[in-house]
Order: sequence, then structure tokens, then C-alpha cells
Amino acid sequence: MYKNLFFLILFISPIMLKAQKKKRARDYGVKIGVMTTGKLNSITDVAGVKVGQTTLIKGDSIRTGVTAILPYDGNIFQQKVPAAVFVGNGFGKLAGSTQINELGNIETPIILTNTFNVSTAMDALIEYTLNEKGNENVASVNAVVGETNDGFLNDIRGRHVTKEDVLSAIKNAKEGRVEEGAVGAGTGTVCFGFKGGIGTSSRKLPAGLGGYTIGVLVQTNFGGVLQIDGVPVGHELGKFSFSNELLNNVDGSCMIIVATDAPLDYRNLLRLAKRAIIGMGKTGGIESNGSGDYVIAFSTDTASRIPYAAKQRIMQIPVLQNDDMSPLFMATIEATEEAIINSLFAAKTTTGRNGNKAESLPLEKVIPIMEKYNRIQNQ
Repeated sequence: MYKNLFFLILFISPIMLKAQKKKRARDYGVKIGVMTTGKLNSITDVAGVKVGQTTLIKGDSIRTGVTAILPYDGNIFQQKVPAAVFVGNGFGKLAGSTQINELGNIETPIILTNTFNVSTAMDALIEYTLNEKGNENVASVNAVVGETNDGFLNDIRGRHVTKEDVLSAIKNAKEGRVEEGAVGAGTGTVCFGFKGGIGTSSRKLPAGLGGYTIGVLVQTNFGGVLQIDGVPVGHELGKFSFSNELLNNVDGSCMIIVATDAPLDYRNLLRLAKRAIIGMGKTGGIESNGSGDYVIAFSTDTASRIPYAAKQRIMQIPVLQNDDMSPLFMATIEATEEAIINSLFAAKTTTGRNGNKAESLPLEKVIPIMEKYNRIQNQ
């Protein structure tokens, strides 16, 4: 009897272990889009991009944090990266956006946090930039900080994120796998009435189309009627915005960060950013009146960087032709859609301020719905 039990445990344990590791949509056979993902299916598949996070879970009411995105490991102020911002719906507080669109570049890491800690993050970014070697004479810094309002689960009025939390996220930023779900700036967010959070995905173009990589990271905190790979999951679950039980869950925000190694200037980065909103729309997001939906797109191409102190009056920067943009548009749409879904798959049920609870996406119900619509692919 005990011998049989031993072998049963040996047989079941690997299966249970594998099941415990399944956190992303593709682990369940949900494969969004037709393009090939990068190696990690993450924004960090774009070479050089680093992500760091600080997660704050304290007591029964602090559920917030910081997510830092670094375009590359170096002095970003001295060698700025081409960038653009697209506003889907402007009910938000994206610091630094006007200068990005005026000059077409980013000169600091990108920080995501909660609405009331934008100023704290700006202060930390300014300090970080001024302390970088080579910036001793810098007298102006365009700190880039995005946010969503996590006040349902988090004591947002307490403004619990500190400068040290932001600097820690920057310091600990690394390449490789990015933790998803209720972490960093996504610790207290809610999406489609379920627990939202941080999600990421990527697409790799074939060599014949340039071989470029698109990586997307999202902070999800918005509403609508959830769709997963075209399947009306929210409707099937009977849980969606403006239904009787969830009348007011639609407002929120979504921060979308798009990175690519393609040599793009401001104009085509702006065009790229617009496509990310299509990806958000494919998940069922509606960009409600109270939703701050912003896309920041940047290029890591080293030949496209803009020096702070240029030695020559005329810059010669490579720019991808317009006719070659369409594959990147499609990659951005797919990666954004999947990043949002990954944020939901990875997030865990969270209880916070005033006992408010955001339930995780009920995968035990979602997967059968996906099977019903023949949207589960063999592993």
C-alpha cells in the first residue's frame, strides 16, 4: 500500500508542480495573435530594456508600489532615446508627456505608480538623474511618471510610496523575466472587475521583415467587457461594466509602455503608440470618461539616440521607412492585447482598504469558456 502511494506521489508531484507554475495565458493554451513571441514573451526581449519593481503590502490597507522601465543601462539623460506619447483618454496624470511629444525623446527611466505618488516619483527621478556621473551641470530634468488610481484596494490618500521605493525599483531593474500580476505599480489595481496588475508580452518579426522586436508592459486598472482572444468571457461570466452588480467598475486607467529596437523617429513611434490602443480595445476596454489611458513608445536603437551635448549641428539618424511599419503595428497590437490578458491571469485575489476585495480571474471557469469557443491550442 505504502509503496503504491509512494509511486503515486512521484507521478502526481511533477504534474502539480507544473500546474503551480502556470501563470500566463500561453501556459493554458491561450495563444493570442499569429506572430512569434520573443524568447521570454516580455518587454525585456527588446535588448537592453530593464524592469524593476517595488511592491508595498502592509497592514490591511497599503496595496501599492512602483514599476520602473529603463530603456537601456546607462546615462539616459546624456544619450536620450526617441519616444512618443499617445493619449487614448486623458483622465490621468502622465508627468513629462508634453516635453516628450515636443522634442521626441525620453531622458529618464519611466516610472509607474499610483495617482497620488506621481510627485514623489518625479522627485526621485530628478534626484537619480542629477546624481548620475556626467550630469553635474544639469539644470532641467523631464521626469517621466505614469499612474493609475489604486484607491479601491489601497489607502491612496496616505501616499505611502517613498523616494527610496522609487530609487530601489530603478536600482534593482534587470533584464530577464518580469514578475506579473499584483506586483509593483499593479499591486492595488482592478481590471474588468477582477484583480489587475502588471503584464507583459513581446513579438519578434521574421528576418525578412527586419527581425525587429516589439515589447509591451502594461499597468491595468480599467473596465469594459472582457474578451480573451475574441471570446466574450466577461459576458459569459455575467460580470462586466454597467451590469447591475458592477455598475461603476468601468473607470480606471491603463498605462502601456511599448519598446522596440527598430530605428524609429518620433513620428513613427507615435503611429506605433496609437496601435497599442487597438490592442487594449481587443480585450474589451472602452476608455471610459474617467480612464487615463496612455501609451509611451520608445526605440532602443543605439544609432538613433540623441546626445545631450551634440558635437555636430546636423544629426544623421537612421529611420525605418513608412512601408515597413505595418508588421510593427500588428506586433504592437498583439503584444498589447496579450500583456493585458497576462496581467489578469497572473494576478491573485487581493483584499485591501476597508475590506475591499478584488477577486482573481476565475481560471477554472475561464478555461472551459475558451474551450467552448475552440480557442485553446495544444501545447
